[in-house]
Amino acid sequence: MKQRLLLILLLAISPTFVFAGMLDEINKAGGGDLAAKAAEKSKEAAKAEGNKKIAVQVNKKLLSEGRKNQCSFKSGSDELEPGCGAKSKKLAQTVIDVKKSLQAQGQSGFKFIVSGHTDSTGDAGKNKELSMKRAQVMVKELVSKGVDQADIEAEGIGSEKMLVKPDDTPAKQAKNRRYEIQVRF
Repeated sequence: MKQRLLLILLLAISPTFVFAGMLDEINKAGGGDLAAKAAEKSKEAAKAEGNKKIAVQVNKKLLSEGRKNQCSFKSGSDELEPGCGAKSKKLAQTVIDVKKSLQAQGQSGFKFIVSGHTDSTGDAGKNKELSMKRAQVMVKELVSKGVDQADIEAEGIGSEKMLVKPDDTPAKQAKNRRYEIQVRF
């Protein structure tokens, strides 16, 4: 009877030892501790989720400041209308302050994206190209006001993301000719 119990006990326990041995082999083949890798993946996922929340908050502020300090472009060109200096200086200071705030929170690996937008009149391909030129002009303007060139990029959107639809009046078209600044992690 004792032998039977011992045999049953060994049969019940042996899969556990085999499984543990298999985990050791997997760990060796993978070059490290699976638990540590799983913890690292979990940490990365949590950081990415945190970055999304921070980006939403920061982008609200950047969008608001960008709209308050919007420089106008001459229709059909990437030439700024007169009177942009003070607005771009305020906007540049906002970007600099946001960068400092993010860094103080231990954030890294982010970029500020200036997206250029056009109204819906004209050729879509030309509008996309024009929006990129406008975004590049604003990047240069912000860099000239103190934003670090390495922190900022331009992106052309064209008329793909209009604020006002349909833009069938000159006033509505003017609202769609804009740029926006957002942070991306």
